[in-house]
Parts: sequence; C-alpha cells; structure tokens
Amino acid sequence: MFCWTTIHVSNLEESIRFYRDIVGLKVTTRYQANEQIEIAFLGEGETLLELLYDASAGKSHVGDSISLGFKTDSLEKKIKFLAEHHIPLQSNPVWPNEHLGFFYVYDPDGVRVQFVENR
Repeated sequence: MFCWTTIHVSNLEESIRFYRDIVGLKVTTRYQANEQIEIAFLGEGETLLELLYDASAGKSHVGDSISLGFKTDSLEKKIKFLAEHHIPLQSNPVWPNEHLGFFYVYDPDGVRVQFVENR
C-alpha cells in the first residue's frame, strides 16, 4: 500500500498554508521529530502528503521532475480562486480531450502542482 509522498520544504508554515488553503488538504498530524526536524502530514484517506522541514538542510529544489495531481470540480473556478490568492499559473489550461483538462502551479518550494478536471 502506498502511504505518502514526502516533500522537503524550506518553510513549513508557508507550505502548510499552500497545501491546506490552496489545495484543500487537511493537516492530520504535525510534530517535532527532533531539534532540527518538524513534520506535517496532510490529506485524508490512505495516501498522505508529508511535509518535512529540516532546519539544518539547505534549500532544495525538486523542479519539474515530479508533479502532484489534485482533482478539482472546475478549472475555471480554481483559476479564479488562485488569482484571488496571487498564485500564478505555470501553464495555461490544456484539454487533451473533451473529458480531461488540467493546468499547473508551483508550490512555495517549486514543486509542480497539477489541478485536473474530469468531465
């Protein structure tokens, strides 16, 4: 069973706000692992997102090598919501067929986040 995906973040508060307030994931667990490391798990169900902040680590950049996909009811409404929160689109919406559309934004650490609408 797939349990979680870990993202090393440079600012835990900023990343939690993005994934909670923008993506819509609930914080399920948050704890201090040791003096340097704080961890937060977000999501519902079997697979979670783990945000890991290590005060001793430098800033890492995942870049475009991965993306996290999240379903939305309406790309149009999500784009308006993102604009209200000053989050720029990293791609225009693409509709490869009449049933599926998507676009990308970046999280605070440069991870590509994809919003997908299924019709």
